[in-house]
Amino acid sequence: MNWKQRLQAVAAALFGVQSQQNRQRQFSGSPWPYLGLGAVAIAGLVVCLLLVVRLVLKT
Repeated sequence: MNWKQRLQAVAAALFGVQSQQNRQRQFSGSPWPYLGLGAVAIAGLVVCLLLVVRLVLKT
């Protein structure tokens, strides 16, 4: 899988909308790229939520 497909897989996993076929394909390889992209995605989500909360509370 290339990075674009891995990023799409991580995004689908965050929203909980993956097919069984995609899930099986992802578990056939190394988990490290998925763990790294997942950590970055969650950190980005947290930062975005913090920014939105700060903007809402500021006004």
